[in-house]
Amino acid sequence: MSIYDIEVQTITGETKSLSEYKGKALLIVNTASACGLTPHYKGLQSLYEQYQDKGLVVLGFPCNQFAGQEPGTNEEIQSFCELNYKVTFPMFAKVDVKGEDAHPLFTYLLSHTPEAYRTGEIEWNFVKFLVDANGNVVKQYSARTEPSDITADIEAILA
Repeated sequence: MSIYDIEVQTITGETKSLSEYKGKALLIVNTASACGLTPHYKGLQSLYEQYQDKGLVVLGFPCNQFAGQEPGTNEEIQSFCELNYKVTFPMFAKVDVKGEDAHPLFTYLLSHTPEAYRTGEIEWNFVKFLVDANGNVVKQYSARTEPSDITADIEAILA
């Protein structure tokens, strides 16, 4: 199994295969609209704008598992992101990222991140995973890692 075998639901309810992103580097993030880290949306959007022409796609997955910080519907989340952070990168339907009901994508990401580059379990909103253009999970970043601090790693895999 590869990351490209996983299906996800877009924030508008369409089923999409991650195989559509073959050949692209991915920055996959569990997000929340009412979190102290919510301003990370701005940095994620900035990375997307800066590197999308070079092959990076940011993928946002809202999650309400941490202190109920993503209570809205998918429609409300999409509106919030567009209005407050001008998000244009792909957003997906709300998911669980840990526990028995964890989405297969996040189970895959955790189990395929090289041990030296794992920060552990998904501890909060805005944990980030960098995936190279061949579908290999390169690195996991803690929730508090600013998007701008990932720039060097992104440039290294896009080179």
